[in-house]
Amino acid sequence: MRILGIETSCDETAIAVVEDGHKVLSNAIASQIDIHQKTGGVVPEVAAREHIINIIPVIEQALKEANSTWEDIDAIAAVPGPGLISALITGSLTASTIALIKQKPLIPVHHILAHIYGNWCDRKMSAAGENNGEDFNFPILILTVSGGHNDLVLMKDHGEFELIGQSRDDAAGEAFDKVAKLLGLGYPGGPAIQKAAENGDKKAFPLPKAKLDNPYDFSFSGLKTAVLYEVQSHYGKEFDPEKLSSQFVADMAATFQQTVSETLVDNIIKAYDEYRPKEIHIAGGVSANLNLRQHAEEKLKPYNVPLKYPKKIAYCTDNAAMVASCGYFMYKKNQAKYSKWSNLIPSADFTF
Repeated sequence: MRILGIETSCDETAIAVVEDGHKVLSNAIASQIDIHQKTGGVVPEVAAREHIINIIPVIEQALKEANSTWEDIDAIAAVPGPGLISALITGSLTASTIALIKQKPLIPVHHILAHIYGNWCDRKMSAAGENNGEDFNFPILILTVSGGHNDLVLMKDHGEFELIGQSRDDAAGEAFDKVAKLLGLGYPGGPAIQKAAENGDKKAFPLPKAKLDNPYDFSFSGLKTAVLYEVQSHYGKEFDPEKLSSQFVADMAATFQQTVSETLVDNIIKAYDEYRPKEIHIAGGVSANLNLRQHAEEKLKPYNVPLKYPKKIAYCTDNAAMVASCGYFMYKKNQAKYSKWSNLIPSADFTF
């Protein structure tokens, strides 16, 4: 079964064709990073305009790379939220229109649930395409960590999720972007901080970890503020990011990155101790961070539990392969619900 996925929740116009929930036949993306680097972040109106320009050519590219025509596509999966509403509108209207014209089932996919399925892309499964293949055993504890969200989710089966922890304020990816800007490292912040941290000391500064009532929740606003105060204590309140010493930037990047990694993995371990899942997954844009992966592997090794993150960096960041994969399992779980076309209503706060 082939699903065409559409993802336009932020600044990536992404289209993919995925077969049986895991075989990625194409994963086409038109990135806007070069455009948004000029402003140090995503401008919603600019992102929406670029989606309008790019979406049809990217759909055509994805179909061509998958060696598929519309007759080969069994259903369309698209993200109506959460995300930037002006960006979501483009993808939702395009998906709804194509589904109506081509008479295809239309499956609405929550953006964070889609990230979870980044771990299914390009992984082996049983011939039937079900969850009892060699690679997956439920329940699975999943950390989704991205620019807008941090969530700890207990996945009991496809379509059965329990949200046990989430962001109280800034998500880790947003904190990466803001700290990178403070340090004069540019946008996007995740790769910039990872590179700067290569020559830094992970213990150079006393940065805090938030303590919350819910032990599985996350908060990074205090950490971000602590970085600001630390920079100001060395360079003054009106500091120029371009004039920070390279070693100071490297040390701060390394310390910040390590603190984020420790915070995320600490919550994973606490949740594992209570829920005892058979696997642990990390997904989302920040799951591409090498320090986070290394720290998770080190701390989880004594537990002897399988740890997985997306097989390719392209499945960590926003992409449509994960959307198509999620859509496939949603469709298989409740085919009658998606058997006919229906309008897709975009929502910036689409419910988990």
